[in-house]
Amino acid sequence: MSVPPLRVVGELVETVSSWAPERDDPDGAFMYVDLSAVDQDAKVVSGARELLCSDAPSRARQLIRVGDVLVSTVRPNLNGVAHVPPELDGATASTGFCVLRPRPSQLYDRYLYQWVKSPRFVRDMVRKATGASYPAVSDRTVCESKIPLPPVREQRRIAEILDKADALRARRRAALTKLDELTHSIFLDTFGDPATNPKGWSRTSLERVCTIAGEYGANVTSKEFDAELPRYVRITDITEEGALNDQPVSPGGEPNDWQRYELAPGDVLFARSGATVGKTYVHREHNGSCVFAGYLIRFRPNRHELLPEYLFAFTRTGAYRAWVAARQRVVAQPNINAKQYGHELLIPLPPIRLQEAFAARMEHIEGMKSLLRISRTHLDALFAALQDTAFRGEL
Repeated sequence: MSVPPLRVVGELVETVSSWAPERDDPDGAFMYVDLSAVDQDAKVVSGARELLCSDAPSRARQLIRVGDVLVSTVRPNLNGVAHVPPELDGATASTGFCVLRPRPSQLYDRYLYQWVKSPRFVRDMVRKATGASYPAVSDRTVCESKIPLPPVREQRRIAEILDKADALRARRRAALTKLDELTHSIFLDTFGDPATNPKGWSRTSLERVCTIAGEYGANVTSKEFDAELPRYVRITDITEEGALNDQPVSPGGEPNDWQRYELAPGDVLFARSGATVGKTYVHREHNGSCVFAGYLIRFRPNRHELLPEYLFAFTRTGAYRAWVAARQRVVAQPNINAKQYGHELLIPLPPIRLQEAFAARMEHIEGMKSLLRISRTHLDALFAALQDTAFRGEL
């Protein structure tokens, strides 16, 4: 099979309409898809929400249709892309997305969706991004990129193969989600819902039961991963499930700039700023040597009173998420500082023996999750190879 010709994406898509909800329909409501609504791992819209037009954010402008492909123009390395499903036909997307609407006679929408997920496309966007602290590309950059373009019939065949392979990865993600749900269920059965505290546990602040409370991380740049150095853990390296992603980097600068921020097993990190404020991660020995970055706060539980497994599981509850939502200080971006986490976050404190029994069960579940993550990593590598083969015209 011959290598398909390259075509400019912007020549293959239609213009997308825009509106101003607060002006065009002040008494109405609309479904809004912002950047945080896209699951960057699954590449789907999972968090669209209904808003009153009178409360529309200034970025709520683009009218989207079923089949559109959304490409986040900020932090292109995270590849925040999604395919618009039927239930969001007519919704409004943030201007933080480049909305690509394929012309059906030239470009199949699922083929385009698979292309913008490919390592080739991601590398191209990362290379063209500008801004050191907040890298981004423009809509124009996305539209001026080139896509391998075989005939539409061949596009459909390729997309169907990639969709089927992608479904295997989705099943691994679903299995991990089920284990997270199991963990949450065990937590509630053992300790009760922290929101109502039905078992009457005394509540305590983190600063009372942690030897290190509210220590911000290193303020150094990242660089390509070096196995001789620790991994540098930033907010964006922590997945929604509280694990580390498979794209490690190392800390820049000199060792004395970051050595004091090396994590010990059991350290719990809290994100203090940005769209994912409140996200948490508990460091485990099998994750190796790690240094944490400045937009994270470290807490080290006193294990004779508080186990990290219990604290981390608490941060996966609705009670914790509600606390985070209520205490975000919205200035330029959401923020929760070290004092708020250390002094104002009160957690129920069950007996240590009960925490130990819970931690033992969590260790078993974590072992199963580790096996699934390894399997998912292998599937991701195979899928990337399949994408490369497909877009070279060799599938």
